[in-house]
Amino acid sequence: MADTSYLDWPFFEDRHRELAAKLDVWAAGNLDGIDHHNVDAACRDLVSRLNTGGWLKHAAIDPDIAGAKLDVRSLCLIRETLARYDGLADFAFAMQGLGSGAVSLFGTTAQRRKMLPMVRSGKAIAAFALTEPQSGSDVANIALDARTDGSDYILNGEKTWISNGGIADFYCVFARTGEAPGAKGLSAFLVPADTPGLEIAERLETIAPHPLARLKFTDCRIPASALIGLPGEGFKIAMSVLDVFRSTVAAAALGFARRALDETIARVQSRELFGAPLFDLQMVQGHVADMALDVDASALLVYRAAWLKDSGAARVSREAAMAKLYATDHAQTVIDKAVQIHGGDGVRSGHIVETLYREIRALRIYEGASDVQKIIIARQTLAQK
Repeated sequence: MADTSYLDWPFFEDRHRELAAKLDVWAAGNLDGIDHHNVDAACRDLVSRLNTGGWLKHAAIDPDIAGAKLDVRSLCLIRETLARYDGLADFAFAMQGLGSGAVSLFGTTAQRRKMLPMVRSGKAIAAFALTEPQSGSDVANIALDARTDGSDYILNGEKTWISNGGIADFYCVFARTGEAPGAKGLSAFLVPADTPGLEIAERLETIAPHPLARLKFTDCRIPASALIGLPGEGFKIAMSVLDVFRSTVAAAALGFARRALDETIARVQSRELFGAPLFDLQMVQGHVADMALDVDASALLVYRAAWLKDSGAARVSREAAMAKLYATDHAQTVIDKAVQIHGGDGVRSGHIVETLYREIRALRIYEGASDVQKIIIARQTLAQK
């Protein structure tokens, strides 16, 4: 049983505590039988299950609906809980939010009415197409070209490492429209997956299988109505979406770390060494103490960033970067300790801590690598002086 005492922290309201409790019960009973050997089918299955459970309504918020509000604390609690149970379930939920985030925050009423109900109901799978072969964390260097042709735009170029690539029904695509050099010359577009000229050029395999692909755009024609926000606002849109979802990446890492700590506690209490429980060894106690400290410190940073955003802060770039950097890097440390304490079982293919070991590594890279987070933190800190 994972520690839930942190839910009593002042970052949360009763609705958050109720959400976390309900999701924990649901996840315990609804995430069995996922075929992780077929990630495309698994993700479609998981999106369907998440819809049935009513959880996708938190991922694709429509501000035109009375009372609807993007709540980052809820997103973080959901990702933390899902990650603790199943990394692919967390991925499926997260991508529905990330892929539709630009529409939720900047889309027209027509765009929101068309796409967001489909995302919330699981009828459409979303994707966020930002990264290119030469511009990963350097978003301002995006090269995919979007030139105007009458009332249309024509896209030419590539995107890579796109999550849900190959199974998505639509992509939020960032391209260079050229209003100004660098970051000020980018725009965002809503591109259906079946648009002529858009092809899946390559499926990409990683150490923790997820649906990933390289996309190729060849004279891909889209109407002006596909533009999200205004021309030249693409960088602002991308950063605003990441400002929300970067904290949730940290929350997913926190979920992985909590699971690793839970598995470690069970191991050291049940495993005997030299005629006594493994936990009796002071060195093991030291490892467990370090793991617990890293988990709580990560949680404090994650939910500070989420609370601050929910409290009305326009941007939380520094706080979200701190949360992502610390939670992902230290989750890696926690999981590595769990593998070590499990001994041979820890590196056995299919064991939960071996799975966690593979799952956590990508989180230190996507949505801004750890070194990029340090740059953000440093620049924001200097800007305050």
